Amino acid sequence: METYGLIGYPLEHSFSQKYFTEKFNRENIDARYLNFPISSIDQFPELLRKHPYLAGLNVTIPYKQEVMKYLNEIDPVAGETGAVNVIKIHWKKEKPYLKGFNTDIVGFSRSVAPLMKARHKKALILGTGGASKAVAYALRQMGLLYRFVSRYPKHPSQVSYESLTPEIINDYKVIINTTPLGMSPKTDAFPPIPYQGITEEHLAFDLIYNPQTTLFLKKCAENGAVTKNGLEMLHLQAEAAWEIFKQA
Repeated sequence: METYGLIGYPLEHSFSQKYFTEKFNRENIDARYLNFPISSIDQFPELLRKHPYLAGLNVTIPYKQEVMKYLNEIDPVAGETGAVNVIKIHWKKEKPYLKGFNTDIVGFSRSVAPLMKARHKKALILGTGGASKAVAYALRQMGLLYRFVSRYPKHPSQVSYESLTPEIINDYKVIINTTPLGMSPKTDAFPPIPYQGITEEHLAFDLIYNPQTTLFLKKCAENGAVTKNGLEMLHLQAEAAWEIFKQA
C-alpha cells in the first residue's frame, strides 16, 4: 500500500489526514495517509530511515523553509518562492530522492481570486514564514503590491506590527494572515493590528481553517470586510499535491 503523510509540529490542528483518508476511500485508492509530528527538522532524515516506503509528504508549519536543505531537487517555482509544502519521494537503491514543490501558491490563488476587486491593489501579509512566501508569489502574479508584517523586521520589505496605524491599514485593502495566531487550540489569539482601520472595502483572508472563524476574521468582519478562511485553499493545494504524488 502506498503511504503518504504530513510533517510539521504540532499537527493536532491539521485536517490533511482526514481529507486524504476520505479521498482514498471515496475514490477506491489503495493508499494511506499518516501524520508525522516531528519536534525538530533534524528528525527528518531519521523519519525517512524508519519509513522507507513513503511515496510523498506534505509539509506544514514550521518546516516549509527548513526542509529545503534536505531535498535533492527543488521545482523552480518552489525555489523562487523559498518554501516547499510537497515532497515527491523516489527510492533509488534504498535511498530516497526528494523533490520539493509548492502547491500553496495554486491553493491560495484559486481561493482568493474570486474575491478580488479593482480596489484591491495593495496587501499586507501578516507573518514571514513559509506560507507567507507562497502568498507573496501569488500576489505578485496577480499584480498586487505587498508588504510583510513581522514581529522582528529584518528586511526593507518588512514592517513591524507596532508601526501599523489605522491609516496604513486603510490603505492596504487586502490583509492576509499567514501566522498561526488564532489556530486551534489557542483560539483566543489574533494578530495585533489596528482593526479600526478595516472597512467594507477590505478583503481579509486567514490561512487558518481550524477554527472556521478566527478572531482575526471576526474582528475584520465586524468592520464590514469580506472574509475567507483557508479551508478551500487546503483542499485546492491538496488536490494539486495529489497530482504531483501520482507522477511517475
